[in-house]
Amino acid sequence: MPHLAELIVPGDLPRVPMNVLVELEETVRERQLNESSGHDWWHTSRVVRLALRIGETEGGDQLVVYLAALLHDIADHKFHDGDEEIGPRTAAELLSARDVDPAIIAPVREIIATLSFKGAGVATSMTTLEGKIVQDADRLDAIGALGVGRAFAYGGKAGRAMHDPTAAPVMHGSFEAYRNATGTTVNHFYEKLLLLGERMNTTSGRAVAQRRMTVMEDFLAEFLREWDGDDALVPSVAEQSAH
Repeated sequence: MPHLAELIVPGDLPRVPMNVLVELEETVRERQLNESSGHDWWHTSRVVRLALRIGETEGGDQLVVYLAALLHDIADHKFHDGDEEIGPRTAAELLSARDVDPAIIAPVREIIATLSFKGAGVATSMTTLEGKIVQDADRLDAIGALGVGRAFAYGGKAGRAMHDPTAAPVMHGSFEAYRNATGTTVNHFYEKLLLLGERMNTTSGRAVAQRRMTVMEDFLAEFLREWDGDDALVPSVAEQSAH
């Protein structure tokens, strides 16, 4: 399988040698490969590919997009006691150790620091085109069929119930409330995933999100239908006798 760095527009490569990008990619891959909460290497790989494809249409600095997407989950606060600084700090350290220009590191670090969803009532707007592209790519991987799979993978990893009809979703008004939430996986759809389609930044992101949102909405409707047994249309004795 070719390295993701090979997808970058060639004109952006001289600023960081290809061998450095390949080695960095391998480092990230080794750290994330056996992760089981849906924040694994394959999630990162998909986000990189999506971000670069969106960037081909929307523009932006492809090297910054690539690096931010590659490193966006290198140290997620969810798995480091809520430390919001560990992700951008770790990314910056990995880049600095490879002599990447500080002018490249700065926007990458900023994107990673401001990328995450922080609650239904919390604004997480990106200030740069590159940030908008990477945020869209990350959010696209949180919806659709992949989003469904990742939601239940994370819920299982975190010890959360799949569904509890007596527990209402909570529209968190602060990052602290969202970070400390322990709701069910189905409630997570209402508290985050179903909101993402309208929060895409780019035209390209919105186009892809439209179909993925439909896939996810259809799944959730079917899940709740089966949960309630509404799909179990058992024929009556009279109907069975008629046949």
